[in-house]
Amino acid sequence: MSDGTVLHVRGRVLVGPEDVRDELWVVDGRVTFDRPAAAGDVRTVDGWVLPGLVDAHCHVGLDAHGAVDAATSEKQALTDRDAGTLLIRDAGSAADTRWIDEREDLPRIIRAGRHIARTRRYIRNYAHEIEPGDLTAYVRAEARRGDGWVKLVGDWIDRERGDLAACWPGDALAEAIAAAHEEGARVTAHCFAAESLPDLLAAGIDCVEHATGLTEELIPAFAERGVAIVPTLVNIATFPRLAVGGDLRFPAWSAHMRRLHARRYDTVGAAHDAGIPIFVGTDAGGSIAHGLVADEVAELVKAGLSPAEALSAATWSAREWLGRPGLEEGASADFVVYAEDPRADVRVLADPRQVVLRGSPVG
Repeated sequence: MSDGTVLHVRGRVLVGPEDVRDELWVVDGRVTFDRPAAAGDVRTVDGWVLPGLVDAHCHVGLDAHGAVDAATSEKQALTDRDAGTLLIRDAGSAADTRWIDEREDLPRIIRAGRHIARTRRYIRNYAHEIEPGDLTAYVRAEARRGDGWVKLVGDWIDRERGDLAACWPGDALAEAIAAAHEEGARVTAHCFAAESLPDLLAAGIDCVEHATGLTEELIPAFAERGVAIVPTLVNIATFPRLAVGGDLRFPAWSAHMRRLHARRYDTVGAAHDAGIPIFVGTDAGGSIAHGLVADEVAELVKAGLSPAEALSAATWSAREWLGRPGLEEGASADFVVYAEDPRADVRVLADPRQVVLRGSPVG
């Protein structure tokens, strides 16, 4: 803690799914498992401890109409923080949120830059809207602007077809994703339907958002190549409402969205059974509220992950995937304390007893 107070956390510290310690200490904002030799003021917290939760698909700085101002971005980040989300992979934002990095009281953010979409094939004011010939140049620019990720819009409704359709030809994807990798960035893509997935796989995609179009034929290739998915099931829950809005003009699209929704748990369950890496993401910031990480973890349990696996998708394995430490000796003290064991009931995540960020209790 910045005022010199030492924080002593007692109870069950879940360093990993099987690595459970009896206590940890926070000294100068860092985790230690060794009792300080000379501790002055000591504040004690009791409970079950997890590393700060991860929302791997979140949009700080964005609402349903595009970029928002700094005050709104701050409110979004605080809402996530108070829900226990202390690490965000911001999967595309039209706003510049780098000022958040200077705030000790706000979550850490890993940015994917701005969405890259096909012209008139995504939500207005969200993305760079371009044609395939410009894809590689824009991917390189966003790879340099982001924090190791680039976000593509892989499919969206084609109004002439009246249904979801892939946005990019395979050769453009292959060149662009290779360019991102040359820049040291990974690439993820928004995908609802199955049509866009084979070309993205062939091009070397690293992750797919939503992934509702995964099929029995595609799942083995995802597993073999280690392509991760972030299902955003709290977002997929909105598909029936969206479908109603398209019934008159785009009935094929509406029917397609209902089918994807109906099989959502089976899709995620099959991906899990095949060994595809799965991570927690809420898609907050568009039409989805912030602070729903606990709901998404519970949704993954409904889809067939064990409570420990769903927790890992929001903590231990998610942090490893994103290259950020958890509860390690000397790491920044970013963790959440709960009154009960979240491994016994993941609904405990909805009621954090204490949130600690950079060594200081917050919220």
